[in-house]
Amino acid sequence: MAQSSSFSVSTPIFYVNDAPHIGHAYTEVAADVLARWHRQAGDETFFLTGTDEHGQKILRTATANGVHPKEWADRLVESSWRPLLDTINISNDDFIRTTDDRHKVGVETFLQRLHDDGHVYAGEFEALYCVGCEEFKPKSEIVDGEGAFEGQKVCAIHSKPLELLQEKNYFFKMSAFQDRLLALYEERPDFVQPASARNEVIAFVQQGLEDLSISRTSFDWGIPIPWDSAHVTYVWFDALLNYITARGYGQNPTDPTAELKHWPAVQIVGKDILRFHAVIWPAMLMAAGLEVPSNVFAHGWLLVGGEKMSKSKLTGIAPNEITDTFGADAFRYYFMRAVSFGHDGSFSWEDLAARYQAELANGFGNLASRLLAMNVKYFDGVVPAAGAEEPADAVIRELAAKAAADADAHIEAFAIHEALASIWELVDALNGYITEQQPWVLAKDETQRERLGTVLYTVSEGLRVLAELLHPVIPESTGKLWAALGAEESLGALAAQSIREAGTWGRLPAGATQHPLPVLFPRIETEGDGK
Repeated sequence: MAQSSSFSVSTPIFYVNDAPHIGHAYTEVAADVLARWHRQAGDETFFLTGTDEHGQKILRTATANGVHPKEWADRLVESSWRPLLDTINISNDDFIRTTDDRHKVGVETFLQRLHDDGHVYAGEFEALYCVGCEEFKPKSEIVDGEGAFEGQKVCAIHSKPLELLQEKNYFFKMSAFQDRLLALYEERPDFVQPASARNEVIAFVQQGLEDLSISRTSFDWGIPIPWDSAHVTYVWFDALLNYITARGYGQNPTDPTAELKHWPAVQIVGKDILRFHAVIWPAMLMAAGLEVPSNVFAHGWLLVGGEKMSKSKLTGIAPNEITDTFGADAFRYYFMRAVSFGHDGSFSWEDLAARYQAELANGFGNLASRLLAMNVKYFDGVVPAAGAEEPADAVIRELAAKAAADADAHIEAFAIHEALASIWELVDALNGYITEQQPWVLAKDETQRERLGTVLYTVSEGLRVLAELLHPVIPESTGKLWAALGAEESLGALAAQSIREAGTWGRLPAGATQHPLPVLFPRIETEGDGK
């Protein structure tokens, strides 16, 4: 991926059986940070997200609410899922719904091709099914029920009883792709990330793959199988195809790939749906003669009170519960910084409030306001000229270049938390530099005028570097800082700056007029409830 000229990324498409919680928002923000970084690097970038609207779970939820499933989906998409993207400032290029005509056409085309090429056959099937997962469960995820469900088999993920389904279905010959999948994992060790996810996938496939039931006849909410309308497409087979139907697959019926663009793509997924994306999905693509994804990256769960966030267990937290108080930038920063991307992370209001105050308000926001206030006081609100460089100044200049290079390398490796850690070294160093250089003391000695200008230029330019590097993570705050620094007039729009050149020193011109900066991260009064 390094120094690529194009970057395409997808989130999973999310079930519309309920409103989103911060676990969904976490996935969206991670993909958004990657997309914004690559856009700012000048790479041709495409970022896709959307909603999964077919299947038994949606049908049952809609029926329970007394509406048609399409009406239910429309209501949830417009009231909850699209607004989520605005709430957390997501810059997606497209939003796919599996009820879109373009998706239906693409799925039918794909299915027909697999059928015509001999990858599909009819058969009978009986297995334990989890409606929550929309999946026939492997033995490893079937456990004995406890309490009210004692004596029943339950899903290890949802802790709810499994249903024994017996149907005549169509099957995809997935078992035929076992060796090709293992070869893929061997030849491209970075295909599935992180390493723990890759090992899990390899172990699963080595146990032996079974063919996949890809149709249902017990309900009708789905895309009909093109050669047999008595069957609807299995929801996961339908849903996985969104990654190419949204990118143009199937729009030209005579040549399904003629309109396909921005593929292959990076797939950011939660670890609970890793197997679908790292096993079933590449097997489907291989069967159709299409390229497999660039990478499948499985992030961990957000834990609340030690448990995976879940609406059914009432541990789901709505994103606006956080953004209404702390703002979208703080939401984005916190989850990208506090959670090691690829591992589980624990959320607590106390940790959020502490990081907001220490790192954003005191660390970054206060640094910016102090610098601008000193430039107003000592240089009439313009960027001062730098004089002779001293060793302390060189340390900052060199660290700025290192932070930019390190952060880009971490982003290439999907280590968003590491990228932020590298950038924050510069935040901390600039705060320390001000303390050591004592510009308020220099200002009292007219013979130190040039030195004062050098010190304040160094901090101004350091903040210019930070604004560029942090823009993909905290776009609102950095936009305000960029304008206040005088960079908008002198260098152009922040989003247009080449992020891989951010560490090039001396770009903010002396004499640029600076502007008042609103408080980036206002003090938040915390109540006794920890929020």
